[in-house]
Amino acid sequence: MDHDLKGYQRAELFRQAHHLAPVVTVGKEGTSEALMEHLDRELMNHELIKIKFTDFKANRHGMAAQMAARSGAYLVGVIGHIAILYRMHPEPGKRRVHYPEK
Repeated sequence: MDHDLKGYQRAELFRQAHHLAPVVTVGKEGTSEALMEHLDRELMNHELIKIKFTDFKANRHGMAAQMAARSGAYLVGVIGHIAILYRMHPEPGKRRVHYPEK
């Protein structure tokens, strides 16, 4: 990504993600290609998603950062066994998630 999220932007994305259910689950297969393809589809469809770690719980922070980097998304944060990722839709007309710029 070309810039990092500011604290107030991250807080707004956390707020918007609060009611979301996890749409990606990291299980025994880890970050397989199939999981990364699923992650990419979900980011394209929703922009802001939650990822649940059922396995690899001890490595969830590092894995979440790796998944964000591989998918071109921001790692908004990790709370418990849930990671929150955000990637803006490439088409402005299809963007669903908005956060303050300044």
